[in-house]
Amino acid sequence: MEMHVLVFAAQKGGVGKTTLAGHIAVAAHRAGVGPVGLIDADPQGSLMKWVECRSAEDLSIFLTDHGGIQPALREAAAAGIRLVIIDTPPAVTRSISEVVGHADLVIVPTRPSPHDLRAVGPTVDIAQWHEKPLVFVVNGATPRARITSDAAVALSQHGTVAPVTIHHRVDFAASMIDGRTVMEAKPEGKSAAEIDALWAYLANRMDRLTPATVDPATVENFGTHLPSNLNALGRRAPAFGRRPGH
Repeated sequence: MEMHVLVFAAQKGGVGKTTLAGHIAVAAHRAGVGPVGLIDADPQGSLMKWVECRSAEDLSIFLTDHGGIQPALREAAAAGIRLVIIDTPPAVTRSISEVVGHADLVIVPTRPSPHDLRAVGPTVDIAQWHEKPLVFVVNGATPRARITSDAAVALSQHGTVAPVTIHHRVDFAASMIDGRTVMEAKPEGKSAAEIDALWAYLANRMDRLTPATVDPATVENFGTHLPSNLNALGRRAPAFGRRPGH
């Protein structure tokens, strides 16, 4: 069984990366993609704590305590997981470079503000370094604000921008407190519709990608190098190729 790996990465904190990772995991499970597994590579462990609060036993969490990301991915593959979603800390380090090296698709959430837009460069560089396709997700946007469309235009110069914008609403934070998502707390709301639409877009992208192979012999040196220029924005990420038979 093929296993896809989605990595949520962003240098800047406060972009809603963990919240989006959890929501997309639940959306994938609800769409029948499972089993869905989560790996929390952030030392703060926010995603793992959220899973522990969930009453639903729909997601599996795999720990990186013993040996880092590779053993966790091998454990997920052995458990028959079809989709692994990895949350990373807000930083640019060799460990994040290693995680991105295992990705099939890198998701970069960003708020529509000048500071956030300027901070995406290092993450784009790492994805480009590993030749991994990347998708920007504009998150925490204010409805009908011009800066939201301006942000999408600016990001599109450096990579693919998801056609779904996630807007700022309190129901995102409120639902995460007790281990839920907006799809469970307010299923008919606008936030739930946006997450479902974002997942539909990502699912379409995944239909056309070839999963990375978790092979310690070939990934032994992942993370030992970082891009030489972490401040320059990279070229557009390579397009996915459609898998045979799809």
